[in-house]
Amino acid sequence: MILYNVTVGIDSDVEQEWIQWMLEEHIPKVMGTKMFISYEMYKVLSHEAEGASYSIQYKAESMDQLDMYLNGPGPTLIKEHIDKFKDKHVAFRTVLEKVG
Repeated sequence: MILYNVTVGIDSDVEQEWIQWMLEEHIPKVMGTKMFISYEMYKVLSHEAEGASYSIQYKAESMDQLDMYLNGPGPTLIKEHIDKFKDKHVAFRTVLEKVG
């Protein structure tokens, strides 16, 4: 199992708009690629900077599935996020493999 984790820091003034957009538009598009089997979204509680941080975790069955996303529809969907929330967010991505 592969976990594709996207951590996003979002400015307070657009936080609610961002949550709604993520849940109603962005995440459904990501899941619509059929390259992930599930997702979960969490608010990071230990965040100390201005604004809020969220972790969106997409689960893929294999690294091949994730690679197909990252080399296919992924960049377009990432660009949509960047264009919509421009200087109101920061994001970083990590890839994890389940052990045990």
